[in-house]
Amino acid sequence: MRLASFRPFGHACLVFALACGALPPVTPAAHAERLKDLVAIQGVRDNPLIGYGLVVGLDGTGDQTTQTPFTTQTLANMLANLGISINNQSAGSSNSTSALTSIQLKNVAAVMVTAVLPPFARPGEAIDVTVSSLGNAKSLRGGTLLLTPMKGADGAVYALAQGNMAVGGAGASANGSRVQVNQLAAGRIAAGAIVERAVQTSITQDGTMQLELNDMDYDTNQRIVSAVNNAFGQGTATPLDGRTIQLRAPTDPSQQVSFMAQLEDLDVKPAAGAAKVVLNARTGSIVMNQMVTLENCAVAHGNLSVVVNTQPVVSQPGAFSNGRTVVAQQSQIQLKQDDGALKYVRAGANLADVVKALNALGATPADLMSILQAMKAAGALRAELEII
Repeated sequence: MRLASFRPFGHACLVFALACGALPPVTPAAHAERLKDLVAIQGVRDNPLIGYGLVVGLDGTGDQTTQTPFTTQTLANMLANLGISINNQSAGSSNSTSALTSIQLKNVAAVMVTAVLPPFARPGEAIDVTVSSLGNAKSLRGGTLLLTPMKGADGAVYALAQGNMAVGGAGASANGSRVQVNQLAAGRIAAGAIVERAVQTSITQDGTMQLELNDMDYDTNQRIVSAVNNAFGQGTATPLDGRTIQLRAPTDPSQQVSFMAQLEDLDVKPAAGAAKVVLNARTGSIVMNQMVTLENCAVAHGNLSVVVNTQPVVSQPGAFSNGRTVVAQQSQIQLKQDDGALKYVRAGANLADVVKALNALGATPADLMSILQAMKAAGALRAELEII
């Protein structure tokens, strides 16, 4: 099979997903995929955890406590729980006042700790955690996270995090100059949290379980049902809608593992997806899949540029006029529009023809985004447009 090639225009470059060769105008056959890559088992899911804690041992790069009072308050509460009091008694008063405002910390930072509790995790297992600065710490490099409870959405503690962080960035500053590589305000602790409570996971109910397709598609749903019934017998799989499939599963937990292992290893050819063009307005990237086609159309596109130059003009007063020097702004505006000849774009029955036709326009990615939207509005582009 000969791969399709195209010549990039100007400084633009199109990125195309699922690029195909010079094939006849027919729907290309999809490759078989494992069932585990197409579906998810209902009830088997990750659970996010979050916690608030302190990082200590920083080299003078911690929070500025005058601007982040919660850091000092958290430290005072932690020390109080350890039996250490930092309260003092103000002069001329019998009441005990807090010394929080007088504490200046440089090696402590308040952080948010996040983690993901995987399904079937049991107490005693270790999971990774991510630590992110909450205040105005300059760097978390070299810091140690103190014992931090990790809570779930129900408010219960599911893990305890603590340990030394690994920060991938580096930086230095002196006399107002600063150099920084990557992000210094976030780090990661591998196996930094110990699971304390398991989440009960039930994948079967009344002898049935449900599969959920990653992408809703009736054709793919029917192909999965046929593959499962051919492997395990008719009636094993029943489609409920375009995304959900109900399975008859063994009631014995020891047999469920073997059943799921065989199920996930089934090969299924998914149906070809809908024609789609994805436009990234931030980076200028354009991605098309192999189902995109074009109809005959004519396109004219010209670039319009406006240039505004502003220069200061100094007006000097005459001698002995008791005037003063005045600085005014003088602007020059230039308007330029490039010629946009009407060009004929031939119909394209496959991705290679579409690439060749769009390259013939000689447009930049920014202009091509507008052209594709206009083609879609005119009915010449047979694809769904998605802007991200």
